Amino acid sequence: MDAATILPSSMITDLLKLKDNVSFPSAKNNCHIQDGVLSEMLPVMYSIVCAVSLISNSLALLVFWATCQKCSSMVIYMRNLAIADLLLSLCLPFRVAYQNNTGPFLLCKIVGAFFYLNMYASIMFLSLISLDRYLKIVKPLQQFKIHSVSWSTRATQIVWLINVVFIVPFLFEQSSNEPCHDRCFHFKKKGYVGAAINLSAVLVFFILLLLFVYFYGKISVKLHQASMGKTTKPQTKRNSNRAINKSFIVLVIFIVCFVPYHIVRVPYVLAQMEAISSLSWKQTLHIANEIVLCLSTLNSCLDPVIYFFLSDSFRRAVNLTIHGKLKLIVNNQDQSPSNVFNLPTPSRPETQGD
Repeated sequence: MDAATILPSSMITDLLKLKDNVSFPSAKNNCHIQDGVLSEMLPVMYSIVCAVSLISNSLALLVFWATCQKCSSMVIYMRNLAIADLLLSLCLPFRVAYQNNTGPFLLCKIVGAFFYLNMYASIMFLSLISLDRYLKIVKPLQQFKIHSVSWSTRATQIVWLINVVFIVPFLFEQSSNEPCHDRCFHFKKKGYVGAAINLSAVLVFFILLLLFVYFYGKISVKLHQASMGKTTKPQTKRNSNRAINKSFIVLVIFIVCFVPYHIVRVPYVLAQMEAISSLSWKQTLHIANEIVLCLSTLNSCLDPVIYFFLSDSFRRAVNLTIHGKLKLIVNNQDQSPSNVFNLPTPSRPETQGD
């Protein structure tokens, strides 16, 4: 006996309409890779980083624009570094809102690309700062075009251009029907072009890391030699030792914030390409990637620490802010001498423009 002989024809018609109008969840749309406890922890961390970064980098930009009596290559690099950190922090509210949640595909794609653009811009500006210190301390008697304001400005423009060019392809990635495809800032399959760009960025990073170690190794040797001279005064030795410690702040922050991310990045991209197909490994790599990515955003908070220890003008601005005298900076009334990255180097003129 079939259903037609038991149920009225009108009821059968209604059931068929209901079947057509109701969509049942499909297994292929279930996302098996989850954030777990990170779905609650990461929004808190990103909120804290965003608030601290916005305040500290806004103050840094105020200092580098309002109190700079004599513009230099170092100030140009620090300005752009502060801009990159500030722009990166503006991406964090979106990561808070859409962490492990669905979101508008286009918005998620633009914010994600903008995030990585500013992260790698920060890495490159830190590299330019390190190169600048290396040349001025290790080779103080030589003049380099990169020290001029015009050339350093061009260098920062090239950095922005390179990062934009490499980020644009990600804006044209198409959405797929894979599991997790509707999750914002989540593990997704990646094509060969995207994977090649990601792995190339990892390679460039480790090349820059080797240069960092070389630069600061040479700087340390140079300052140590200066402090060990027979005619060197005790105060000069103490200043040189402090300068060595300050110089390594940049290297330590660079390593802590960015090395873990780029170590995890290689197997993570391989998993996105299905070279690693195990679901358990994909889950593990996703969690690891989210943790080290959050760690990398701390750089936007720690770069102002670099300014504080190495820049007299920024340190004065922080002290004035604490004592409620920020208007002196705004009105450019703080007339104390301004030394940026005050390290003991032999006297040399700062090249200005063309």
